[in-house]
Parts: sequence; structure tokens; C-alpha cells
Amino acid sequence: MMLLIDAGNTRVKWALVAPGAPPGEWIASGAATHADMPQLELAWCEASAINRIDRIVIANVAGNALRVQLEYVLQRCIGALTPEWFVSLPALAGLTNGYRNPAQLGCDRFAAAIAGHTLTPGQPVIVVNCGTATTIDAVTADGVFLGGMILPGLGLMASSLARNTAQLPQIAQDGKLPDGFADNTDDAILSGILAAQSGAIEHACAAHAGAQCIISGGAAPYIAPMLKLPYRIVDNIVLIGLHAASGAAGNAE
Repeated sequence: MMLLIDAGNTRVKWALVAPGAPPGEWIASGAATHADMPQLELAWCEASAINRIDRIVIANVAGNALRVQLEYVLQRCIGALTPEWFVSLPALAGLTNGYRNPAQLGCDRFAAAIAGHTLTPGQPVIVVNCGTATTIDAVTADGVFLGGMILPGLGLMASSLARNTAQLPQIAQDGKLPDGFADNTDDAILSGILAAQSGAIEHACAAHAGAQCIISGGAAPYIAPMLKLPYRIVDNIVLIGLHAASGAAGNAE
């Protein structure tokens, strides 16, 4: 039994995986914000399969403080089992890392790219992950990670406008847009940030001819409907990538 953990900048996502299960098929899964770590500990300690876990794989982009916190919680729930900390490598699980410095690529983007290549075998793909930041990455049909874009996520864009412009309010990123041009400030902000996100995705897809578009992350349901191209929403893209890579050797620090 394996526990997969995606420790992002806002939330910790996790999944319990049975031996031999295909990527994305979980026994149990969940998520919690960093502030809700006690809730996460309770979920892990009460999971029916927790005593059968013999492997833990973690992608952490949220820094050392969260790493220490996760290690503490895992020790309380599972015991002395040492986690494997997923890192970006020059090649893994059928994916070649084309970054100028392969180790500099965020481990979450590397895992998401592995997932994208796994889910679209033999096809080019654009993998979008809409979280605290929005990442947009390109993978060729034969599994070469070309690189990509990073831009502020919906929440960061809205917060930046509210913080740095005295007359603009903070708006809810999940508001409903009117048809056509916005006739009030809240809708104008929301319309602008959604157009920026979807426009960047469409630009990447246009630059990567014939690519499938996979979109994931908490803001995906708000951004995806703005796209004027075919797309597929996939939940927990990083966890799927960790799962797909879990059989490959040498993926831990």
C-alpha cells in the first residue's frame, strides 16, 4: 500500500493506492489547507488501510517548514517509515526533462508532466495546473518536456489588484460572469483575470501544434469554461504523476 502526497503552496492533497492499481485509481483521497493539518492527521490516522502502508511518496513545493510538519504528522500516524521526497530528474517514467537545469524544474510540474504524458500516450499535450500559481507546460508526443509558463493564479491576480489599487475591491474568484463586457468593477476584474488565464493557455496550445489540453487544480472549473478549444479536466494531476512514476527507480532524495 502506498500513500501519495502533493504538498502545494495552499493545500496538501493525498491518496492511498493499492498495489498494481492504475494511475488515478485510489482507495481513499482527500485534501486540507496548511492551517487544517490536525484534520489531515485525523484523516490519515483513521484511514482503514493506514496500517498497510509500506511506501510514502511526497512532492513538496511549500518549503522546509511544511516538510517538517508532514514528517511529524506521518510519524504520529504511520510510525518510522521514511518518506521518499520526489524530485525532478533528467528522465523518469518515460518523460525526458528538457529544462536547461533539470533539477530546477518544480517537482509538482515534473509530476504533472509525467501524468500528462501517461494520460495521452503518443500525443503532444499541454498540462495546466491552476493553483496558487497557474503552470502551463508542454510535452511532446514522444515524452520530451519542453518547458512552459508560470503566472499568478486567479486568487493572486485578484489579491494583487485589491492590494495595489486603492479603489479596486477584493473579489471572489468563483463569481458568475455576465455575457459580453462587464458593466461593474467586480465583474470587470473577474473577467480580466479569467481572460488572462485562458488566453495564456490558448497561446500555449497554439504554439504546440496538435496538443491535447489537460487542465487541473482548484481553479480549473472557473478557467476551463473560458477556453475556446477542447480540453479535459483531470483532478489531482500531480498525484497521478506521482503514481505513474512510483514504479521507477531513483525518484527520491
